[in-house]
Amino acid sequence: MTFDLIVVGGGPAGCAAAISAAPSGASVLLLERARFPRHKVCGEFVSAESLDLLHNLLAPAHQRIITEAPRIAHGRIFVDGAELGAEIAPPAASITRFDLDAALWNSCVQCGVEAREDCAVQSVEGPGPFRVNTAHGHFDAKSVINATGRWSNLTSQAMRAQKTKERWIGVKAHFREACPPPSVDLYFFDGGYCGVQPITPAARNGPGMCVNACAMVRSDVATSLDEVLRCHPALLGRSRGWQPLMDAVYTSPLVFHDPEPLHGGMLQAGDSATFVDPFIGDGISLALRSGALATQCLIRFFRGECSLQQAALTYSRLYKQRLAPVFRASSKLRRMLRVPGVIRRPVLSLLQRTPSITRQLVKMTR
Repeated sequence: MTFDLIVVGGGPAGCAAAISAAPSGASVLLLERARFPRHKVCGEFVSAESLDLLHNLLAPAHQRIITEAPRIAHGRIFVDGAELGAEIAPPAASITRFDLDAALWNSCVQCGVEAREDCAVQSVEGPGPFRVNTAHGHFDAKSVINATGRWSNLTSQAMRAQKTKERWIGVKAHFREACPPPSVDLYFFDGGYCGVQPITPAARNGPGMCVNACAMVRSDVATSLDEVLRCHPALLGRSRGWQPLMDAVYTSPLVFHDPEPLHGGMLQAGDSATFVDPFIGDGISLALRSGALATQCLIRFFRGECSLQQAALTYSRLYKQRLAPVFRASSKLRRMLRVPGVIRRPVLSLLQRTPSITRQLVKMTR
């Protein structure tokens, strides 16, 4: 059998692509190397811009993860002894990747996608049609969407070549906190940052609430979450009352580069296309939107109304129009936060006095 579409990678981008293809009548195979549910390094912040899309992707039985999710209507940034606040309107939602990925995967199955776990893809051959090789055999497809993440064996050599001398690590864990503020709090320090926000109600985890602490840090600054917590005085003081709920999970390397929507005839979605700065809180949203957009561009190809190359070029154009501006804005903010403190502090003072500018900066990353 030759599938109309094979999606490689069962995270938010891959599941969004697979679910979006099902109503068209296309035959879809979704391949994932791991098993669900599982924890992933992620801020677990789902911006309001993607909640409607997520609602449409989820099967009815799983939509409660949206309705029951804590809402985040405020953000705080702690850097250089200053505190910047910004309203998040409409509010975002806190949904763990443990719950989100499992719900999306099960929704794929319920809408008719053939979904296989424990099926790592070793290689993809051909410019279209394709042969997808796995440890369990090969599968043929008219089109392929790569949603394997930022650093898989399917990413391009050009992407790998952009690895820098600085090694950045991602690390996260869940903790119980007695009374966390209903905000996403970002603690910046030289060489990294840590984001903290509540993610589940007290009823699920006993007294207090579960908070997610997720950090991005240079390896010469810290290599464990305990070390990260000691990098910022306010974060260290807050974390002294935390009770761990899971072992920390890690990922590396974290590499930023220009978006690469296409590679080897495949459409690339989520982190496979590029890695967005985690502190802007739009990673899950971009994954869902890029996965759905990739499939929308392929539907005309499935119907015989255009070639695969035409569908791919349409995706590349729309990706750059609709999604790439977020990456450019986040890159500018990252550079601003990494300038020497003698330059950064006057800028932060200005932002404290003019909340309208802070709101505009947040808007740029949506």
